[in-house]
Amino acid sequence: MPDTHSRADRLSTTRYGNRPTMKDVAARAGVGLKTVSRVVNGEPGVTPETEHRVREAIDALGFRRNDSARVLRKGRTASIGLVLEDLADPFYGPLSRAVEEVARANGALLINGSSAEDPEREQELVLALCARRVDGLVVIPAGDDHRYLEPELKAGVATVFVDRPAGRIDADVVLSDNFGGARDAVAHLIAHGHRRIGFIGDMPRIHTAVERLRGYRAAMEDAGIEVADAWTSLGVTDPERVRRAAEEMLVGPSPVTAIFTGNNRVTVTVIRVLAEHTRRVALVGFDDIELADLLQPGVTVVAQDAATLGRTAAERLFRQLDGTLLTPERIELPTRLITRGSGELPPAD
Repeated sequence: MPDTHSRADRLSTTRYGNRPTMKDVAARAGVGLKTVSRVVNGEPGVTPETEHRVREAIDALGFRRNDSARVLRKGRTASIGLVLEDLADPFYGPLSRAVEEVARANGALLINGSSAEDPEREQELVLALCARRVDGLVVIPAGDDHRYLEPELKAGVATVFVDRPAGRIDADVVLSDNFGGARDAVAHLIAHGHRRIGFIGDMPRIHTAVERLRGYRAAMEDAGIEVADAWTSLGVTDPERVRRAAEEMLVGPSPVTAIFTGNNRVTVTVIRVLAEHTRRVALVGFDDIELADLLQPGVTVVAQDAATLGRTAAERLFRQLDGTLLTPERIELPTRLITRGSGELPPAD
């Protein structure tokens, strides 16, 4: 029969927040606190028999070492924080994984958090991580003023920004060539005969949105094409706003014959809009999307290497931590145009 009595005893004495301590382990094993500390921290000076007894007590009680105490003694957590825009965005999956792999190779734990594109939430999250004594931060910024980080930087918290630069402070940043990638995308559409090309992007306060719009305008200017006001739309990337912008560009006496989308979320919505229209419209998206090659036609994209962005940022972070990097740098990684069919369609009129 099951030992219901002992289980009930355990449940009756369990209280959330009352974790077993080294003192509890020492009492159960019949040893001193110093002996338990040596076993927990892998230090010498304990006989095999005593160590076995201590480990049995640890297993029985479910004891876990309190690393907060080690932080107070050593001033380091062997951990880094990663602040993303949106954990659900597929773009950040390989980036986060790359940062985690570098952290693990350096014996550090990675703690993730999402700013949800809110500058205040970003600041709260970053400062909360600093309060927990992380060794360094990799930040994809939501805001444009990072002076709140100056005391932490002076205190020695290594920091690298990714995808977008820091605002109003001098810090390491690893970016993609947003301007060049956008210019190449639009030039590609122009080379296939398009002159009325729309651009739908993210919010105008975001660095990547501004750079991609700048690349779009540069390609149009290079081709001697004047951009109509109705051909560009920046704003939130929710489907309703993007759908409205796309549909407005597709109607009227001079509708666009091609659309360049500013990120993966915009691209997905525009694909749905174009599927409802009988007129053929070319499309190039910034950021690759899942199953892009299986659609008919396949979706032509400007691809960023998210994993390399994350890896490069994390490697720079640990070089800061070991003292080999002293001067902040701006690193810009190239993008790649992947042709699959949608960006090679000729104008329908």
